[in-house]
Amino acid sequence: MEAATTKAFRKLYKYITGTNEQGVKIDMTAPVVVKMKEKPYWQSSVYTLSFLLPSAYQESPPTPTNSEVYFTDMPDMNVYVRSYGGYMFSMIVNHNSGLLKKDLDQVQASYEQDFHYAVGYNSPMKFLNRHNEIWYQVVGEPVCTAPQK
Repeated sequence: MEAATTKAFRKLYKYITGTNEQGVKIDMTAPVVVKMKEKPYWQSSVYTLSFLLPSAYQESPPTPTNSEVYFTDMPDMNVYVRSYGGYMFSMIVNHNSGLLKKDLDQVQASYEQDFHYAVGYNSPMKFLNRHNEIWYQVVGEPVCTAPQK
């Protein structure tokens, strides 16, 4: 995960720092969202890393010069969330996504099981008190019951 997301982050960072057809610099936004397909550990992973585009650019964003940088609309959605600190390393992401799935399964919550999101709110240069989240998209009505311990 680390190599793939670092490579994708750099491409998007170049875009917002002026490597686009208009040479426009865009302020960094948070969170950074990584969509991760669920898969057995032995299979290759597929990641989609996204920056949120500020509202001032949503109608007419600067044109990317890199064909691997593109725009998608993220639908409105309800998500189940697990927060954690530290960095978004694959082992930590997998651990926290597993814990959230376990809790959701205990309360028989319906959620999208083909993918989840790893979400980071801090600059890589922030070392302490970091905030990250795992999101699973709600299917149907959310369940708001705490799992039995």
